[in-house]
Amino acid sequence: MQQLSLFAAESEEPAPTDLAGLLAAGGHAVATGAGARVSIIVGAPWRARAVLQMMQQALRAGRPPAAETPETAEILETDERRPLVRTDPAPELVPVARAWQRGAIKRVPDGWVPSARALRAWSLAAGRAVEGHYLLGLDPHAEQTHQPLAAALARAGIAVTVIGPRGGGPAMRVTGRRRLSRLRENIGEPPADGPADAWPPG
Repeated sequence: MQQLSLFAAESEEPAPTDLAGLLAAGGHAVATGAGARVSIIVGAPWRARAVLQMMQQALRAGRPPAAETPETAEILETDERRPLVRTDPAPELVPVARAWQRGAIKRVPDGWVPSARALRAWSLAAGRAVEGHYLLGLDPHAEQTHQPLAAALARAGIAVTVIGPRGGGPAMRVTGRRRLSRLRENIGEPPADGPADAWPPG
């Protein structure tokens, strides 16, 4: 079994592949003439700010330093007044988009193991603690990804249970002190402006 690094997400170098965690959480990748764009609707402004920061870090990684760095992502608002965070079209995201799409259908890449930073992105976008468990939200419109994502987390050393809408999902439920501790070790410190239930209990 492959294992995640014991280093927290803050110790990993940012990379465009970090944003795969947003696709696991319910985000979308769309190819454009200028590259590919990743976007996700989140449930609160603090989530939008945290996701925006991860997008900016991921896209600036590896780019040569410049006197003026162009914007790489932005926060908008849906018609339902929910925060929408999206990147600019970027060539760095083309491999991510191709790996996660089969035609118009979202898919989990074969053998994918989420990095610590991808797990952090997933947690920031759609994670919450509920009654001693931690739920990682899933895309309700891409049920075909749910079991493959459970397998991906198992490969990362975190066993989960897939729960449906009646259980507060669709989501991955992480239960048990050891699994919750492993998840916390990898996703790093909680966001300063997030609520108490934003991070795994411990």
